[in-house]
Amino acid sequence: QVQLVESGGGLVQAGGSLRLSCAASGNIFSTNDMRWYRQAPGKQRELVASITRTGSTNYNDTVKGRFTISRDNAKNTVYLQMNSLKPEDTAVYYCNADVWHVSRAFTTSWGQGTQVSVSA
Repeated sequence: QVQLVESGGGLVQAGGSLRLSCAASGNIFSTNDMRWYRQAPGKQRELVASITRTGSTNYNDTVKGRFTISRDNAKNTVYLQMNSLKPEDTAVYYCNADVWHVSRAFTTSWGQGTQVSVSA
């Protein structure tokens, strides 16, 4: 069973920075695409950024130039560096990953979420 554990959320003032981490564990053979989503109160969950195993990235237009997604394949970990944070970035941030298990099963797994709150 694959587990994704996020960390790094918190409360920050507008203009500040946070770095989220998400580590995958559980007899993993390899991780493919990894993603960060977020869900604000009363809104649908949206894709924030994604990264392929080879490092190609894509970003939601609302975070381009402010957020940077990266990964460490050896640690099965994905990061989200968030700079110039705005109150509208307030949400629960979820990690998502496509994972090959050692059994050769392929799964898409979710983390439990970490709260990011940005005050004006």
